Amino acid sequence: MSTEVPRTLEIRPARPEDLRALVALEEATFDYDRLSRRNFQWMQKRANAALLVATPVIPAGETPPADTEIVGYALVLFHRGTSLARLYSIAVADSARGQRLGARLLEAAEEEAETRGAVYLRLEVRADNATAIQLYVSRGYVPFERVVGYYGQHGDALRFEKRIRFPGLESSVREIPYYEQITDFTCGSASLMMAMAALDSEYLPSRQEELQIWREATTIFMTSGHGGCSPHGLAVAAASRGFEVSVYSNSDAVPFLEGVRDEAKKEVMRLVHEDFLAKLEASHAQVVQRVLSLDELRTSMDQGVVPVVLISEYRLTHKKAPHWVVLTGWDERFVYMHDPGVDEDEHRSATDYIHVPVTHADFERMSRFGRSRLRSVVMLSAPARAQNRRRKQRRRTAEA
Repeated sequence: MSTEVPRTLEIRPARPEDLRALVALEEATFDYDRLSRRNFQWMQKRANAALLVATPVIPAGETPPADTEIVGYALVLFHRGTSLARLYSIAVADSARGQRLGARLLEAAEEEAETRGAVYLRLEVRADNATAIQLYVSRGYVPFERVVGYYGQHGDALRFEKRIRFPGLESSVREIPYYEQITDFTCGSASLMMAMAALDSEYLPSRQEELQIWREATTIFMTSGHGGCSPHGLAVAAASRGFEVSVYSNSDAVPFLEGVRDEAKKEVMRLVHEDFLAKLEASHAQVVQRVLSLDELRTSMDQGVVPVVLISEYRLTHKKAPHWVVLTGWDERFVYMHDPGVDEDEHRSATDYIHVPVTHADFERMSRFGRSRLRSVVMLSAPARAQNRRRKQRRRTAEA
């Protein structure tokens, strides 16, 4: 890919021979959180990313220099299985300033993201970087969150995003507090906490609560590693905290049983599942054996219900594991979700996991797990105390 740029510079995809110049530019531009040679190699060879570099054009007849000269680069990460991209880093050499190269690199990054099907391009920037913020705002980026202490002693971050496709698309997205899971196996409890915090402002997620819910909702055994939260276990945890809850599933079988071979372990899972069902019956929670359509999910979300949905992680990470997410909104093309599982090993941040846009077709494919194609949703509504509090607030507003 190439993009028209000021006279003597061109923007193109990075090549292996650009590594030395990229590292030199990185070290000259940034004082902290620098990408290493190994990082750049990984971005080029293994990451789901686009690394674009700006280089001087060599006039016809001139001998190219022995080493590539890189005067700017833009690095974009793509979130597999979704329509989201993030501008991970952008750098301009001092020698190239004053040529609007930053704007040109940003434009090239947007074009690359659009070409790869991204709908949103997001980024993080230091809150005191006025020059960069001015550039992003001038290109139509909108701030959506401030993260205190994101850069440690170097200050806060502002998160920006821009819709780079379908500019007229109207989305209905609920502001649900985001919570990142602290272990590899607590996506269910992390997702449930996000849903409960959205429904009750007095509910406070915490690391201790995350592990407590996991202990209450786990199925004990999984295909490997720690046990995971079953839909019925999550519903029990929510009901015990006073929330209205319904469980929808396409099967009445014990969830995740097909992934366990040991008969003794299977028997334990059956006993745990029976206990979950008994507790749900005692709490008058609904357990429904059918699949909710996307239209039903939309209607429920419009009515204030927060769905916690079981998906297969395969389409996101190529790992065959069950995973829980929270739906935050929808529009005519996309479903939006909070995913609690931030993969920092792949240079990800929460910016990649908040209100993640997934096409309707991709959502339908990923919301099935295992050979049995298990589909399950835990639907949460506000507890009675929160509903009563809102009614009182509405009455006071009306009386005023």
